[in-house]
Amino acid sequence: MLFTIESDLLIVKINSKGMELSSIHSKTTKLEYLWQGDPQYWTGQAPILFPIIGALKDGKTMFQGKEYELPKHGFIRNSELGKVIKQEKDRLVFQVTSSPETLAIYPFHFVLEITFQVIGNCLEVKHLVKNTGEQDMYYSLGGHPAFACPIHTGEKYDEYAIEFPEVEQDHTWLIQPNGLIGNEGDQILNNSNLIPLQEHIFDADALIFKHLKSKKASLVHQKQRPVLEVEFEDFDYLGIWAKPGAPFVCIEPWLGIADSVNASGKLIDKEGIRKLSPGNSEIKSYQIRILEE
Repeated sequence: MLFTIESDLLIVKINSKGMELSSIHSKTTKLEYLWQGDPQYWTGQAPILFPIIGALKDGKTMFQGKEYELPKHGFIRNSELGKVIKQEKDRLVFQVTSSPETLAIYPFHFVLEITFQVIGNCLEVKHLVKNTGEQDMYYSLGGHPAFACPIHTGEKYDEYAIEFPEVEQDHTWLIQPNGLIGNEGDQILNNSNLIPLQEHIFDADALIFKHLKSKKASLVHQKQRPVLEVEFEDFDYLGIWAKPGAPFVCIEPWLGIADSVNASGKLIDKEGIRKLSPGNSEIKSYQIRILEE
């Protein structure tokens, strides 16, 4: 089921399945900015990643001596766990609560609320995580929005780039065939703020950055204009990804990362994992702004 919210500038649609963004349509340009999915490449559009990011070593993790199996990126995407608890013209709130189904694969009692709110040219995606159990809760959280690229008919993929507001010195951590983070990196940003897009840039999977100074990433047409930006002040990592040759690009704010090849397999040791005390909650948000007028 699709739900619609809107501002004076944007119409946004969210799918109840996975609480996944389905459309970001500009009333001004009359264009669709979110990737619309295609089985030839990738049917996803903007899955919510919880309670892990990426893959686990051997597909499993240990907590208090017990083994748990979690699918890549967690159990929210493609699920019907989210229930709408509030709907207004410009705002939609989903809630997921722990259940016997989730406790079988993730040993924590929790509430997860996802709020989509649109104001002018900006869509905010807000995540509230609350520990409703009696022990410390460990989790990761991330966004995975995919944007159409190129946007305009007649343009080419290699006319676009990802641009940062700060000059960066960072490299991507190479992903192994099993989905784990390797020990080697590849210099991508060498005193630069621009990553030109081209057909083979994602042949080795996602670009993963751990040490960016910037807290914004923009999709820009290199010769003409900025198209959109993702602001991720609350997030520590950034992934950039597409299926090789596909007409989209994902800009992914993450709190957490896939297991490394050297991971201990213990959830509490997982890189980027967050700890939330019983009864406590925290809110993490990112914003998508359409910059074309």
